[in-house]
Amino acid sequence: MESSFEEFARSRQRQLRRAAYLLCGDWHLAEDLTQASLAKVFAVWRRVERTESPDAYTRKVLYRTFVDETRRQRWWERPGTHQYDVVAAPQDSELRVTLLDALRQLPARSRAVLVLRFWEDQSVEATAAALGCSTGTVKSQTSRGLAALRRILGDTPLEGESHGTSYTMAEW
Repeated sequence: MESSFEEFARSRQRQLRRAAYLLCGDWHLAEDLTQASLAKVFAVWRRVERTESPDAYTRKVLYRTFVDETRRQRWWERPGTHQYDVVAAPQDSELRVTLLDALRQLPARSRAVLVLRFWEDQSVEATAAALGCSTGTVKSQTSRGLAALRRILGDTPLEGESHGTSYTMAEW
């Protein structure tokens, strides 16, 4: 049992940590969130490994753990006060920081929905299943989250937009 879980965790840890970083905005907290999620999965691994998609279950645990923990305000003191430790190509660093700062200002549920939908490229149905909510909730949270990002970012086009290039979260 342990060896199959270790292999699974090793193969998925990097993607889980990236998703966790998009949610909480700090690599150290992302590592904590990833480890907490993997610990929860390990506790029920015998059941999980027999499912059709242990990966989907693990992502669901990651997102639900994030939403639960942010309700308790355990992951950070105040929204918007964290400086991101982004490592990127020089031309992308300003864009990444701008997008991460904007994403960080959203409520936890909206942030989780947007990361699932646009970073992990999940369908509305898969996002609803991962977060344990209805598809209608996912649609409304997506709409509200994108509207909030537009308000936060203002009317100023991001670098690359004036040349017809559009950025997606998966590109950064």
